Amino acid sequence: MSQFMQSVDERTQMAGANRLEILLFSLGLDQKTDREEVFGINVFKVREVLNVPDITRAPDVAGGIEGMVSLRGEMVPVINLAHFCEMDVEEKPGILIISEYNKTLLGLLVHSVEHILRMEWSQIKAPPPVMANRLGGLLTAVSELEDSRIVMILDVEKVLASVSQNDEDEERMFSDIEVIESPRMILFADDSSVARKQISRTLDAMGVKYISAKNGLEAWEKLKELADRAAANGVHLKDYIQAVLTDVEMPEMDGYVLTKKIKEDSRLKDIPVVMHSSLSADANISMGKAVGADFYIPKFNPEDLSAMMFQVLSE
Repeated sequence: MSQFMQSVDERTQMAGANRLEILLFSLGLDQKTDREEVFGINVFKVREVLNVPDITRAPDVAGGIEGMVSLRGEMVPVINLAHFCEMDVEEKPGILIISEYNKTLLGLLVHSVEHILRMEWSQIKAPPPVMANRLGGLLTAVSELEDSRIVMILDVEKVLASVSQNDEDEERMFSDIEVIESPRMILFADDSSVARKQISRTLDAMGVKYISAKNGLEAWEKLKELADRAAANGVHLKDYIQAVLTDVEMPEMDGYVLTKKIKEDSRLKDIPVVMHSSLSADANISMGKAVGADFYIPKFNPEDLSAMMFQVLSE
């Protein structure tokens, strides 16, 4: 448990250096493949790890939801991650990972935990298309370990969205978004398929055009292409793009490094950068400002995001 007691400041400084820590775990032996794969979750999103406590079973819930536990008075839904991933595992899970995403807690039942591994974001890659579609789009990144195993990093946002989705509530979130009058274009970067869908729906409701990227490196390459095109045509880059919206935690290049590179490039530095992250602690916001981010908004409320982008794009 002590491994999770690092200060937020220390972890934020690590993220700012394009590094992260991954908690490695197993879901057990999959009878379908006769393999025991290694999975990972960003330690930033782990509040604690404990032996499985008594779980209160809830009737009539979605597949994979085991019930709930009380964590110091807070009711936390519990997901059997192997069942959620449609794996055929006979062993009972022995560990409960308490994950925190945007101030929402979620319990993830896993078979066992290995250790915490510190890595460079450059070592974390977007999964190839075949793997990206595995487990219902649950994989957000992959990396090769020193022992040649491939670790599959799971998208906590996808899990949370799947177990808490309510179509009526979701439609209501997008119904009152204000449409911006003049044509606008932004580039946004996020490694989560769920987040990209939510951002796209918000921008569509606003009437804003967009270019999307799955990570910071892809976003950086697209921004350089736009800057080169603007220079070749003798126009300002702002004629092509009016803002950048970026997640913080992304494979290959995180949002801090992306923002720093934007603000250090004379062609790009005047483009406003909005950081959009589930890491909403003051230390994360301070780090965003330190690398030049113009705005910082926590995930995910479509009305809050649209209000922020309306402000940025109206200036």
